[in-house]
Amino acid sequence: VTLCNPGPPPMPSVAAAGRGETNEGSLTSTLRTLLFFTALMITLPVGLYFSSKAYVFEGSLGMSDRDSYFYAAIVAVVTVHVVLALFVYVAWNEGSRQWREGKQD
Repeated sequence: VTLCNPGPPPMPSVAAAGRGETNEGSLTSTLRTLLFFTALMITLPVGLYFSSKAYVFEGSLGMSDRDSYFYAAIVAVVTVHVVLALFVYVAWNEGSRQWREGKQD
């Protein structure tokens, strides 16, 4: 069995170089999205925990300190799940959009 050498690999075209810039732009967009949702994941649950504990459960509803801790924790956990669901939704749409754009090239 003889293997044939097809020769040197083809040189990248101008269109391929343009797609490299698109990949760099998509990487920047992905990093921005990740950093945005990281900031949301840190600030939103913590902020809602303390604000709901102080203003909603203890202030408005007059709950005891112990009960307000419990319900504020539930608010924080639900917030974490909402932020994660939003991240998955945005990442899924961004990935399918990039896939469609790559398919059209």
